[in-house]
Amino acid sequence: MEIPIIYEDESLIVVDKPVNRLVHHSYYARNIREKSLVQFLEESHGQPLFAIHRLDRKTSGLLLLAKKKEQVAPFQALFTAQKVRKSYLGIVRGFVEETLVIDSPVKHPETGLYKTAKTSCTPIKTAVLNIPVGPYKTARYSLVRLLPATGRTHQLRIHMNKISHPLLGDAKYGDRFHNRMLMAKFGLDSLFLHAAQLDFIHPLNGQALNLQAPLPVHWQQLVKIMGWEAALVVP
Repeated sequence: MEIPIIYEDESLIVVDKPVNRLVHHSYYARNIREKSLVQFLEESHGQPLFAIHRLDRKTSGLLLLAKKKEQVAPFQALFTAQKVRKSYLGIVRGFVEETLVIDSPVKHPETGLYKTAKTSCTPIKTAVLNIPVGPYKTARYSLVRLLPATGRTHQLRIHMNKISHPLLGDAKYGDRFHNRMLMAKFGLDSLFLHAAQLDFIHPLNGQALNLQAPLPVHWQQLVKIMGWEAALVVP
């Protein structure tokens, strides 16, 4: 499998992570036997690599990796200080009609403690499909831009579910009826959450970086079905 390289310098590699690819093997992924993204990249680059942040297995898009272990901390400090602008695209159930700010704690999966979490959700486009789902004769959807101010595990998935606009294809926090319809009608069963853009100042060379990842294939399929081709540009 080829992993697209979006940016590379002497300390940093930024890749476009495919959907359904595990970043690295953690305790919670101990039963998954597939080769991780980090393992794959280490083999192709012939050197150790270190993930600077996380993306869920089912989330696609931009992922940062350091070439040396000691280079991880300066980049992670940017995330901790909220000096990285993270822009995600999502497709959700229902119409999102105005910008919403979700300020709600998220439970940490390891400690069980709740941590503060904040997400901005801005609508881009809406669509109606003339397909019955549950008791409704049509299905309504929104394309949204999600800007997380914090980086909690499953934050965006949890927050969108909390405001009754769950992400399509989300098996854990989503709407199973809409997910089943997408699979039955269109053969789509992937999560519609994409890490589309990262903006930050490189902590080691001072360069201003604006990094973007193109939409994966399953996104392109659904965007065409929704009629959003002309409107959808990576933010």
